Amino acid sequence: MEAKSQDLAEMGAQGSGLRASLRRVHLSPQKARLVLNMVRGRQIEDAQQILQHSTKKGARLVLKLLNSAIANARERNVRGSGEIDIDRLWVTGAWADMGRPLKRYMPRAQGRASPIRKRFSHLTLVLSEK
Repeated sequence: MEAKSQDLAEMGAQGSGLRASLRRVHLSPQKARLVLNMVRGRQIEDAQQILQHSTKKGARLVLKLLNSAIANARERNVRGSGEIDIDRLWVTGAWADMGRPLKRYMPRAQGRASPIRKRFSHLTLVLSEK
């Protein structure tokens, strides 16, 4: 939770940016944060290269989210609601929130059951010009 508040403070200090989110991803927030930490604070070309060469499952999902944010910036330029230089975009904010877990139970000895939580995440990327 501390990382999210830090990112929100950075985003507020730098003004509003382009935001893209991916909700209800079947990936634990802890694993998603490992990937998001690799790209936070980098230029988008560097971030794309890092994600393309990473072997983590979350890297493929974050790359898709990053490409979506870039497409949002291009679309905003086409619609004329703001001139954004795509070559100067940086990943200024990235966080993973906890989604609603699926609750399952594993049968155990002597009629007991152990809970299993299949965790989900909500991923958010913020791009802005530096």
